[in-house]
Amino acid sequence: MVQVGDRPEGIAVDPSTGTVAVALRSPVAIAVLDPDGHLLRLVAVPAPARHLRFAGSSGPLLAPLERSGVVASIDVQDGTILDRVPLQRQPHDAVAVSGRVFVSNEFSDTLAVVASGQVLRELPAPSQPGGVAATGSSVGVLGVRSHQLEVYDARSLRALGTAPAGEGPTHMEGGADGRLYVVDTLRGAVLAFAALPRPTLVGRAAAPGRPYGVALDSTRHRLWVTETATNRLAEYDVSEVAPRLLATFPTVRQPNSVAVDGRTGLVYVTGTAEGQLQILRP
Repeated sequence: MVQVGDRPEGIAVDPSTGTVAVALRSPVAIAVLDPDGHLLRLVAVPAPARHLRFAGSSGPLLAPLERSGVVASIDVQDGTILDRVPLQRQPHDAVAVSGRVFVSNEFSDTLAVVASGQVLRELPAPSQPGGVAATGSSVGVLGVRSHQLEVYDARSLRALGTAPAGEGPTHMEGGADGRLYVVDTLRGAVLAFAALPRPTLVGRAAAPGRPYGVALDSTRHRLWVTETATNRLAEYDVSEVAPRLLATFPTVRQPNSVAVDGRTGLVYVTGTAEGQLQILRP
């Protein structure tokens, strides 16, 4: 366990270097750590982030700063904030695909399309858009209130369709297999969707304990899901159509977020309750 700061939540691992980024509430900053959890630097930001994601293997860190209404791009190697793009209300999650960044605006029911430091378009999104993820050139966004998954073509920005996404979906991951993996927090399930030609449910697995955070290791075909009610981390095999539970592991308290290093298989879990970062070597 590593003490990282007050109420850590968003977390991401740089796929090329293994550098770990953790969003903190106090100080309001992004903690940058090496793969073993040693602090390299703190990057001050104007507002906390709940989700972080690297824009590919050579891209910057994307940090939607909810209360500031911007998405920031950060070079974690030197702590430079490269740009801050103003968005609408409560930018919540972001993903980069096809040379663009897609950001869910949770309280304005839109998906912002960002490129070259500016908003190109605002796409209508399902009510209260939360988690976003990409697979191939498709982008999915979850409607937390509408319980819908909507998928778009990242190049044409055309909507490809919607599908019911359980009773209380919150977060989502996508890999190179054409699938999107949705965490249904209220129902206690992990849902697997084929993104094309339109979103279609292809598999389901039980996820008790109020699942919340999710990370995908495409190299090992493993999906990691945190269980916030039981302080456990579930490991699923996603090499087949339906996710299959392999094991669960005890975690830090209130494990809201998880990230995985696809090079090494190391798994990182934030303990929001006590300001801890757990490093799991499965």
